Amino acid sequence: MIRLLLRQFRNISHNNPPIQLLPSSRWMHTTNTLLHGEYEWQDPKSDDEIVRVTYIDKDGKRTEVKGKVGDNVLYLAHRYGIEMEGACEASLACTTCHVYVIGNHFDQLPEADEKEDDLLDMAPFLRENSRLGCQIVLTKELDGLQLQLPSATRNFYVDGHKPKPH
Repeated sequence: MIRLLLRQFRNISHNNPPIQLLPSSRWMHTTNTLLHGEYEWQDPKSDDEIVRVTYIDKDGKRTEVKGKVGDNVLYLAHRYGIEMEGACEASLACTTCHVYVIGNHFDQLPEADEKEDDLLDMAPFLRENSRLGCQIVLTKELDGLQLQLPSATRNFYVDGHKPKPH
């Protein structure tokens, strides 16, 4: 049902000019808002919006990308082909976007809510600096953020399944 509604929304939204989401927005509310995840596919409009993020994969390869204020780091990773799965599409139903927040930026993030904490308890290789990437929304204070991907994640859907971003 949700996929049908999203398809219908996409058909409507292509005929209407999109408006920019506020950083705290997560889902569509009117026909003039972007779908969850689409905001991260837009380039920053000014240098003031740019937030640099470095993803470190399980093999140690570092990929620095330029996000913007309001980007969700899961969908930003998808934009740049970083292998952060996000099997539940940021609905807080899995742990496949589990990351380690490196350095002082962990303390600058809002505290994880109870649902995120409960899911993190199920994540393999949990550490004190663990967070779910789908719950990290970029702010200017997070410029230089470094996120390390764990050596493995647990996909509750099918082992080895890697969904593609829509």
